[in-house]
Amino acid sequence: MPSRIYTAPKGSSQPVLGRTLPSLLEEACQKNPNPRALNQMVEGEWVSFSTEQVLQAAAETALGLLDIGLARQDRVCLFMHSDADFGIVDMGCLIAGVIDVPIYLTHSRESILFVLRHAQARALAVSDEGLLAKVTPFLKQLSFTKTVIVARPQGGPKADLASPPGVPEDVEVLTLDELRRKGRKRLEGDAEASSRLISEIDCRDIATIIYTSGTTGQPKGVMLTHQNLSFNSIAAFQEVDYVEKGKEVVLSFLPLSHVFSRMLHYGNLHHGAAVYFTEPERISEHLKSVRPTGFAAVPHLLEKTYDKIMVRGVQLKGMKKRTFDWALRLASSYDMTRRRGPLYWSRMRLADKLVYSRWRRALGGRLKGIICGGAPLQARLVNFFAAAGIPILQGYGLTETSPVITFNRLRSNRPGTVGVPLPGVEIQLADDGEILTRGPHVMHGYYRNPQATQKAIEADGWLRTGDIGEIDRKSCLKVTDRKKSLFKLSTGKYVIPQPLESRLTAETLVDQAVVCGPGRKYCTVLICPEQDALRVFARLKQLDQQQPIEELLQEKAVRERFQRMVDQANKGMPPWSQIQYFALLPVEMTPESGLLTPTLKVRRSKVYEGFEQEIDAMYAPDQAQAAAV
Repeated sequence: MPSRIYTAPKGSSQPVLGRTLPSLLEEACQKNPNPRALNQMVEGEWVSFSTEQVLQAAAETALGLLDIGLARQDRVCLFMHSDADFGIVDMGCLIAGVIDVPIYLTHSRESILFVLRHAQARALAVSDEGLLAKVTPFLKQLSFTKTVIVARPQGGPKADLASPPGVPEDVEVLTLDELRRKGRKRLEGDAEASSRLISEIDCRDIATIIYTSGTTGQPKGVMLTHQNLSFNSIAAFQEVDYVEKGKEVVLSFLPLSHVFSRMLHYGNLHHGAAVYFTEPERISEHLKSVRPTGFAAVPHLLEKTYDKIMVRGVQLKGMKKRTFDWALRLASSYDMTRRRGPLYWSRMRLADKLVYSRWRRALGGRLKGIICGGAPLQARLVNFFAAAGIPILQGYGLTETSPVITFNRLRSNRPGTVGVPLPGVEIQLADDGEILTRGPHVMHGYYRNPQATQKAIEADGWLRTGDIGEIDRKSCLKVTDRKKSLFKLSTGKYVIPQPLESRLTAETLVDQAVVCGPGRKYCTVLICPEQDALRVFARLKQLDQQQPIEELLQEKAVRERFQRMVDQANKGMPPWSQIQYFALLPVEMTPESGLLTPTLKVRRSKVYEGFEQEIDAMYAPDQAQAAAV
């Protein structure tokens, strides 16, 4: 029998239902207007859109879409950078009642074509000619797609895009500015046109279809309603302890094609935050110039930030090095769930003055907190950053749940867990430990895939998440692994790879780790080193740090260091789960390589397939004989 049902703790806010996403923007214009609601870097300068300008631009876009012949529930694919233009086109689609379908920029050609075909998109919006060129080869294969909208052409908003190379003659190409002019004309003749459109939207209407990034098999189109996203956004922001309406400055760098970033985007607009869009390669620069009060991140970014702190600390000398090491030991031993005496806190205050304050300044100096989701984050990192005055609130959810199911609150942060449910959300554990959830956050279903919908959502409304979890004594959820990640050895024993992988990726020298062994006698692991940290290690060991990475990985000192890491990761694990051999890979796993999803989850089947030779070498006859001894 499934376990008891868990809900939000007493004293939580009340869930808000029945809202549409454009109504949140309208409310923001009335109650929380911000002259810098959305901010986009253009030719080295920040260009700002006020809350009212966002609504006006979206209304013009909406009426422009209807003017070119689109109707309610038609699909428009968005192949766009994550910036203000995306936000305006997205909101324009929502006001028009058109369903938008974002496409990850890092998707493979096959996945892009699959989404365009499966969604039967009537129109396609791209950011610029560069992205248009990437999808142009597909247009001849798409009988539905007859319009392409270019948000920011190289020649400026009035650029002539009448006949871009390779675009079929029966496909109309126009700029976003041209589309908005069409809508503006309709507004000039009927000032209430956009307001009527918004009033006609039902909260149960499909707002967007987001195709899962697909760690296995073909992507599935998740249909999310206005209520799914508005409920989730309102509930999440009500429960974030430190958010103040109209006072937050947010740095946004996660892809808006992902539901986590989209939900936060709607919440930020609703709460009157000033959102600054940036690219991953400019995060450090813009953290210092924008000085955000908050941002959202995936664990990989926080792990990289920690690694940079460690690498810089290693390079210090003399008193600075001793001071850093002392402060590092304090932060590494910090546990926010334990009580400490006055002497301990006096040391922490001194460490803060000498060291931790510098770390905060590198992040802008006024962070209230970081929202983290997308994958498990090690408890030690939550404690480490908390010691430095940088709170991290980890949450958990799926595209299918709009996305937040649970998250930690600042007042009751439990490192190593993903917190407690949102108000209005229920969770329970099935007999096999799978996490089930029910509530207004659960998707409408999978687009054009009723069989998958029926398999995922039970008759009584419970969604099977596909994740394995457990509940601690404080009723906080802990996600232990993906159900599909579990594998069986040839000995009949089951292995949960996530704990081993988490222990390894906690090491500064490890970027990615993938445990192998389905159908084999024992476990092995593929390790992608963190190459910058590895070269620092090489210099400290008086090795040639400039040598090719392939040669550096063969150095005896390097292999011995990784062996010690593997031995440490094995401690306390069941004997059959322990790693017997490892292989060091001179590559980085990225979404572009196809080894990670756009949300940075490992595609195990692709990794196993791509490194079959390296895996087989760890199971060669001599290795197997050694392992059996």
